[in-house]
Amino acid sequence: PVFARRLRTRIEALLPPEPITVVLSQQGWIRAAKGHEVDPAALKYKAGDGPLACLRMRSNEPLVVLDSTGRSYTLPRPGELPSAKGYGEPLTSTLTPPSGARFVGLVAGADGDRVLLGSDFGYAFVARLADLLSSHKKGKAVLTVPEGAQVLPPRRLADPEKDWVAAATHTGHLLLVPATELPERPKGKGVRLIQIPGERARGREEFVVDWVVLRAEEALRVQAGQRHRLLEGDDLRHYLGQRGKRGLKLPRGFQKVKRLQVERRDPCAP
Repeated sequence: PVFARRLRTRIEALLPPEPITVVLSQQGWIRAAKGHEVDPAALKYKAGDGPLACLRMRSNEPLVVLDSTGRSYTLPRPGELPSAKGYGEPLTSTLTPPSGARFVGLVAGADGDRVLLGSDFGYAFVARLADLLSSHKKGKAVLTVPEGAQVLPPRRLADPEKDWVAAATHTGHLLLVPATELPERPKGKGVRLIQIPGERARGREEFVVDWVVLRAEEALRVQAGQRHRLLEGDDLRHYLGQRGKRGLKLPRGFQKVKRLQVERRDPCAP
């Protein structure tokens, strides 16, 4: 899009690029640290607050923020965010989200990079990062959220031809699908990634608790309460299936899923 190209050109002309780590708190406060060495869990937060998302990026890349209504916002100068040595500043001092909206995640990269968007009813699609850029404080509507559903944090695809998408429900169904099975579109509701019966979804009896992007050679750590289970190799491929299927149940004792994490050393990686 013309706007995306103009925005990126203006940013690159103004700011020399440097590595930064952007940290977003649960209450919507944002800050940035120089370099890629900061651990968000080691930072100080206001009482009752804590880390929600962090992102390793370059200071000349537009930073996209997604909210709980499915709107995306652009911070064109992330290198000028408050220092991570303090608490940062509330995003609402810069952006104007709808009343009651929460910020749910961050993403950055090149215009042509692909981003996974979806809701916890199990719907998803892939958008180009350029489609998420907006020059308005009120952002732009990119994700249609079914009534009663919640927005999942955006996930950037490193290579859509090789990436898998792993989604787990909070009752223990896990499904991996090739990212190529998801359609690419600039906005919308998406298609069914993982099957959740409609009545169970609407009643919040079952929903997608987390999702990640990974490669076949990587390992997936499933957190269920205080317990962890590492899936790799054939154990991981056991859950590989077609888009829109139910997935398979995790072993007993690991079915109350709280989080999925790809085994990487980067503390910012989901």
